[in-house]
Amino acid sequence: MGIFSFNAIALAFLLAIISGAVNACPPSDREALLALSSSLKEPYLGIFDSWKGTDCCSNWYGISCDPTTHRVTDVSLRGESEDPILQKTGHSSSGYMTGTINPSICQLDRLTTLIIADWKGIASEIPSCLASLPNLRVLDLIGNSLSGKIPDQIGNLQKLTVLNLADNKINGEIPSSIVQLSSLKHLDLSNNLLTGEVPANFGNLKMLSRALLSGNQLTGTIPISISNMYRLADLDISRNKIQGQIPAQLGNMKVLATLDLGSNMLTGEIPPAVLGSTGLGILNLSRNSLEGNIPDVFGPKSYFMALDLSFNNLKGPVPGSLSSAKFVGHLDLSHNHLCGTIPVGTPFDHLEASSFDSNDCLC
Repeated sequence: MGIFSFNAIALAFLLAIISGAVNACPPSDREALLALSSSLKEPYLGIFDSWKGTDCCSNWYGISCDPTTHRVTDVSLRGESEDPILQKTGHSSSGYMTGTINPSICQLDRLTTLIIADWKGIASEIPSCLASLPNLRVLDLIGNSLSGKIPDQIGNLQKLTVLNLADNKINGEIPSSIVQLSSLKHLDLSNNLLTGEVPANFGNLKMLSRALLSGNQLTGTIPISISNMYRLADLDISRNKIQGQIPAQLGNMKVLATLDLGSNMLTGEIPPAVLGSTGLGILNLSRNSLEGNIPDVFGPKSYFMALDLSFNNLKGPVPGSLSSAKFVGHLDLSHNHLCGTIPVGTPFDHLEASSFDSNDCLC
């Protein structure tokens, strides 16, 4: 082999090494991920066994990078998944990972998606530095044992569209800055230990389509500003300690399809505008202290897949206009003080007797 050929081969080899180094993720991103994995223990699936080599953009499970800059953009580690790696063991498909979320994750300043979800055993606080990640669009930490508070500066995440912290042990109040998340579309804080009130200006979240706050210890009243959320389709504040009356303005929301206010401490009468809303398909007001008559406001555009008014202090007759509703799938008026004759015809001809149990004098 000539000297020229040898030099050409050596040069090509050197260029390949340089090219590989250039196309690999930066050492700082790699070190941040390794610090994260060192704080987590996952003994069954071997997820972190794939986190080897100098290029964290290549074949590292759950890691994605920008193809141009080679910076880490996505960390997606979900315990309950259909991914084949989660099916290769005989164990249940969840609950393997324990440990803590290392603040080193915040060194990934190009991160757009952070999903560490459904592992049950991760028990740290949420690193407050996550609120400083300027490009974060999805923050999903559902289904762990996270404690502590939601970072006060969460409102800094102006690009955030999904915030899912449900099914943890997070305490404290909902940060006031949360209403600054102008791009937020999906908010799920359900099944935690949150206290305090829903922020009065919660309605500033104009892009929000789902607000799930159930299963906490929230107090105060339902903010009237919620009625200004013209994209909100699903509002669930059930199983809290919310007091006061139901704002009638909720009945004017054009997109709202599901309203669940069950198992609170609500008082006063049911606003006719809410019960007469033609957009609502699921309405649960059960297990409160609502009183007065059930508004007789149903019509041919009323379409309820589920209507639950049970366990209140409602009185008077069953509204006759219910017979004119286009559809009522499930109806529960039990455990009230209703009296009089149950109307005949649709939807009453397919309802169980239990729908009317434990009233004063229904017949």
